[in-house]
Amino acid sequence: MLESFDMSLVDWSRGQFALTAMFHWLFVPLTLGLSFIVAIMHTIYARTGDDEWKKITKFWMKLFGINFAIGVSTGIILEFEFGTNWSNYSWFVGDIFGAPLAVEGILAFFLESTFVAIMFFGWNKVSRRFHVTASWLTAFGANLSAIWILVANAWMQKPVGTTFNPETARNEMTNFWDILFSDVAVNKFLHTITSSFLLASIFVIGVSAWFLLKKREVLFAKRSTVVASVFGVIAGFATLFTGDTSARIVAREQPMKFASMEALYDGQSHAPLVAIGAMRTDTTKLPNPRQDFIFKLEIPNALSYMVFLTPSGFVPGISDLVYGNREQGIISYQEKIERGAIAIQSLKEMKRAGERGDQATYDAMAEKFADPQWQEEYYRYFGYGYYKDRELKELIPNVKLSFYSFHIMVILGTHFLILSLIVLWLSLKNRWGNHKWLLWVALFTLPMPWIASQTGWLVAEMGRQPWVVYELMPTLSAVSRLNPGAVQLTFWIFLATFTVLFIAEIKILVTHIKKGPGGK
Repeated sequence: MLESFDMSLVDWSRGQFALTAMFHWLFVPLTLGLSFIVAIMHTIYARTGDDEWKKITKFWMKLFGINFAIGVSTGIILEFEFGTNWSNYSWFVGDIFGAPLAVEGILAFFLESTFVAIMFFGWNKVSRRFHVTASWLTAFGANLSAIWILVANAWMQKPVGTTFNPETARNEMTNFWDILFSDVAVNKFLHTITSSFLLASIFVIGVSAWFLLKKREVLFAKRSTVVASVFGVIAGFATLFTGDTSARIVAREQPMKFASMEALYDGQSHAPLVAIGAMRTDTTKLPNPRQDFIFKLEIPNALSYMVFLTPSGFVPGISDLVYGNREQGIISYQEKIERGAIAIQSLKEMKRAGERGDQATYDAMAEKFADPQWQEEYYRYFGYGYYKDRELKELIPNVKLSFYSFHIMVILGTHFLILSLIVLWLSLKNRWGNHKWLLWVALFTLPMPWIASQTGWLVAEMGRQPWVVYELMPTLSAVSRLNPGAVQLTFWIFLATFTVLFIAEIKILVTHIKKGPGGK
């Protein structure tokens, strides 16, 4: 079915979307976290009337505003790409994917955009209490915006609350609440916002460390650090908890992604966790796992315990998932492909029967799609049918990229939590700023949360490949039928535009930081 498909179109479409999404995500997490930090600082000022807190609030509010403005512009481009580059995807799941995006525009973005103006320009124009309320509503609005796009993404990871309509060849929503409150959606939202809160905390701590190194605005820096470190410690522990829960959900719902994250080729009970390692190859050819690592440091039984909360749990490896493991009740990819091909063929027969007026055949095929047992046995693997006569390795994500992205994210996240704890402890003892080496550590840590955030999304999205909707729609079939040259051209245009925007944001942020809270 896809043999004649232009794979360069798929690759360039994926590249363009990845480029836009990654640039957009440079701005979003700081917006999510810094909005709440500003609201907390604003509340302290409102309760104390201390002008120092007003100065602190205004400074961080200004940095929030710069980041917020550029983040909105990249987000708009991202949503347009669903229609331009991914029209087949939009047709197949538009009934589900469109609803959360519509709610985002009507509710969350409206709330956010309404109160952000009051937050910035309400000084001495509205009451202090209403002004603080506007700051909190801006923060909640920003995070409400994140809920809906994350719910849509979670549905792509675990399609629930929907049914397939064979007459229109579209998925249709049956239960909005199942989509909104699926375990994947809830955990994805919590892990994303808590990690964003941690990112913003490290940002405030790093900038404050710079002021202390320069011996400028010492009181401002120390007070900012106290708020950020408390916020960061709470966010850090929450990120740790939600990350652990996320790993278990991935192991249950997307075992291939989980196996790739740990480069586990042969499933086993008492499976060890690779704490750190260097892979020898980047391959999807199912090599001897003993040859995959130059070196690795393992924690015995930890992987089995992470997934099943018992060391004896069996964690399937890549080989088990591709070739099957009847002892563990795992069917092979080849069998899934055959079942998916039956589902696709049934849909084709139904369409042809309708075109020639064969009502009996049409009704018989429609009954199949309406049968829950048939859906579980065949339609569930609909997407695998596109890989009939194709190589099985195309169904395996990039193992090396998944492994390194996951481990970089975990190692950096642990570092952020430890740093936040140390900074909080020293701040409470009024010794933050007395250790120059720690100030330099905080300053050099400043860009690292963005690395952790980006690698987290690489795990989530690259680890899901080759699916755009897990097991139902492969990325191959989701793209619009465009000229690859046109997509390639817009890729380079977007790259140049986003690079200019990124450089402009960094320059503006650095300029305002150098001016300090007293700068004009």
